[in-house]
Amino acid sequence: MTSGTRLATLATVIALAFSTNALGDEHVRADTVVATVNGTDITLGHMILLKQRLPEQYRQLPGDVLFEGILDQLVQHALLGGVVETLPLSARLTLENEERALRANEEVQRVASAAMTVEALQEAYDHAYGSAEPQTEYNASHILVTTEEEAQALAVDLEGGADFATLAKERSTGPSGPAGGELGWFGRGAMVPAFDAAVATLEVGAISDPVQTQFGWHVIKLNETRILDVPTIAEVQGELLDGIQRAAIEGRLEELRASAEITRKTADDIDPVVLDDLSLVDG
Repeated sequence: MTSGTRLATLATVIALAFSTNALGDEHVRADTVVATVNGTDITLGHMILLKQRLPEQYRQLPGDVLFEGILDQLVQHALLGGVVETLPLSARLTLENEERALRANEEVQRVASAAMTVEALQEAYDHAYGSAEPQTEYNASHILVTTEEEAQALAVDLEGGADFATLAKERSTGPSGPAGGELGWFGRGAMVPAFDAAVATLEVGAISDPVQTQFGWHVIKLNETRILDVPTIAEVQGELLDGIQRAAIEGRLEELRASAEITRKTADDIDPVVLDDLSLVDG
């Protein structure tokens, strides 16, 4: 078939696809036949799905070029595949794996979609945040040294008017030293207990007495505090829906396991090294 003839044929196909007289419908559909090879139909649905698997750079090609290329590839597949009567074992097993995965994904999507109701979202929010109260967050800096004597000397210098950030850069052994000892914002429980307790007792702008932790000795300055309000349901909707979906899918799996007959071998029965033996599926 010449290029001009092929283009004319494709133009005819497209025209027929949009013809209400030919299709009995004013819109093309997934089962709209775009080519037939030895009695095997190739549909618009086949083309759509193949396009989605193309690398991004190919999907950016002009529409007419993509249409031609995709249909050519599907016709070639039909021609070459039509002469293969029996697939090799590896191909059959691959198809079985793919079909299981596709079927599983359909059930996952169904279960997840059914679980995402307004009532479930509200219930999850009430469970997670119903009794929550606004929390105080702290912004603090610290200077970390090895010994209590070093920490006491720092305290004396700071009482004498030394700049906290400058001392942190000069003397702190912690990773925050180069940043002037700044730790940013954190809530209660984010730091080790002794450090956490010391910060909670400070007034804004105050500097602590030396505090010992497993990391060494700290001198702490509380820079600022703020109140973190309980998030609204809209603010946490994404994480709540994720949790709802996971719980629903896990529940469905448990339900299926409970009613299923499952026998399985373990790594004690079959040496895991055979998983790399491709010769077993070459037949």
